[in-house]
Amino acid sequence: MKPRLSAYLSDHVAERLALAAKRPGVNKSAIVDKALDRFLNPERDQGNEAAILRRLDRMSKQLAQIDRHQLIVLESLALFIRYYLTITPPLPRSEQEPARALGQQRFEFFVAQIGKRLAGGQNIVGEVLERIVETDPDLFSRDLDEMQMMPKTQSRTPRGEAPAPDSSVSASPAPGASPMEQDVHA
Repeated sequence: MKPRLSAYLSDHVAERLALAAKRPGVNKSAIVDKALDRFLNPERDQGNEAAILRRLDRMSKQLAQIDRHQLIVLESLALFIRYYLTITPPLPRSEQEPARALGQQRFEFFVAQIGKRLAGGQNIVGEVLERIVETDPDLFSRDLDEMQMMPKTQSRTPRGEAPAPDSSVSASPAPGASPMEQDVHA
């Protein structure tokens, strides 16, 4: 026979206890007994705490990795925008509307390529880094000024991707050309 205990509970705790005791196979006495046992013997829950700490540590590492990736993306975007704004001359008014139309087509193609790569689990940055490590492993140890002085090499474009636009070619599309053909010709 177990000892009997009378205790006073606040209204909100009593309501929560009554709600928890409505579950099948559970009664108020069992809930209070288990809660008091955990409160009085905290070392029993150390296994659970260790598991929670391991999970929190793993989540913390994942968040740090996400933060690093976000920083890389922001820095890349900022460098691209600065480069683009530096080298792109303003268009005359007569060429702005065709340029917008071409830009819209290219943007739609770009978004479609992103969707295709994400659906296929591909990662362009990882692929480029692997290619660099294979072809020029000491690239990242060079000084930025030294790299700018190096002769330009013909870049290879992975299958299914539009090549980088050549600034020496006109931005107007060939009549009736698809976005892919326009990107190849531009």
